[in-house]
Amino acid sequence: MGALAGVAAALRMAPRETRFGEVVTVRGQLIEVAGLGRAAPLGARLTVQGPAGPIDLEVTGLAGDLAQCLSFADPRGVAAGARAVLAAREMSLRPGEGWLGRVVDGLGRPVDGLGALPQGGAARPVRALPPAAAERGRVGERVTTGVRALDLFAPLCRGQRLGLFAGSGVGKSVLMAMLARWTACDVAVIGLIGERGRELKEFIEDELGEEGRARSVVVAATSDEPALMRRQAAWTTLAVAEHFRSEGRHVLCLMDSVTRFAMAQREIGLASGEPPATKGYTPTVFAELPRLLERAGPGRAGEGSITGLFTVLVDGDDHDEPIADAVRGILDGHVVMSRRIAERGRYPAIDVLKSVSRTLPGCLAADENRVRLAARELLSTNADMEELVRLGAYQPGSSAEVDRAVELAPGIDRWLNQDRSERGGGTGNFAQLAALLKGAA
Repeated sequence: MGALAGVAAALRMAPRETRFGEVVTVRGQLIEVAGLGRAAPLGARLTVQGPAGPIDLEVTGLAGDLAQCLSFADPRGVAAGARAVLAAREMSLRPGEGWLGRVVDGLGRPVDGLGALPQGGAARPVRALPPAAAERGRVGERVTTGVRALDLFAPLCRGQRLGLFAGSGVGKSVLMAMLARWTACDVAVIGLIGERGRELKEFIEDELGEEGRARSVVVAATSDEPALMRRQAAWTTLAVAEHFRSEGRHVLCLMDSVTRFAMAQREIGLASGEPPATKGYTPTVFAELPRLLERAGPGRAGEGSITGLFTVLVDGDDHDEPIADAVRGILDGHVVMSRRIAERGRYPAIDVLKSVSRTLPGCLAADENRVRLAARELLSTNADMEELVRLGAYQPGSSAEVDRAVELAPGIDRWLNQDRSERGGGTGNFAQLAALLKGAA
């Protein structure tokens, strides 16, 4: 029955008859097609013949009888008068168990050289709506990530959506790889949006490893690909995650990065004639962000959940720039990675005092919360006095609280440091932190 339902859904999404149009204008990335009329709504998929074969297009705007399209590949060689074929009124995928361990592009095509990709039974729209708010389950129990700084100070729960905010070169991608390997889940869906091409194999072979890859689906769109493909890869990442959630599984969805998704949407909006708004970002960027991020989270009754970790590349280390500010308001917590901490040699360079998980304090036991709050207070005192101590303006013995903080903070800082191959101790982390606190009493 599942296979028949999938075939029926695919037939509904396919055009009822073959419709043809004609390319009338090519302006940069924008291709205008005439002759399709009402048959090609927004989001429809077309194909045109290029010099090296068919090129996929998406209808991103409508102007009278013209369908304004952008391409998923380099459109060079497409000429006015070329025939455009309506391929589908809505883009869809058919994920399945055979996708685990595979690498696909934004259109769900294999790019790992391992042959054809097995197709699942049910077709799933790429741009699905999130579950209705009243139908969703609640955030579940705590999930162990293996990263001490997170498990102690910004714990993650099943179905929670957490943002990782960092500038370039602070160790964001390495932290994502650690989370992909160690976070407790049934399936991991990893979206690499706008990343460097050379990093894909390094991430899969060195960071993810055989064990991590076996339970993962990787969706990749590198920085040299068109904006439409980069945006599509983000939608595809969530569509694949939703498929496994519908089967009742706990899915870990990692996306690196939301900022590059926003940049791709900005390019698409500007090409379609939208006016630039905040720092050049078009209005649809801020409309699309919640539509993307809200798809993660708990499912309906009987379904699983998607625990989302989304990276945000802050521009010039400005954590109040428009995309960072918008994403922070949508997600259920944010983890701040600091260049100052990275330069000091502590990795992951998580600033535990600026990081917030909105599942606190409820996700921790009472004794764990006491240890966490005591450590935060001590680290905060040390941060406040650090400059005075370095300059010699603080005299030891002036405050017992400050003396204790100055004595203990370096040890906690060293303990929070983790090599990429070192896995944290889960719930045992609180006992170790409590022992450190007692040692300085």
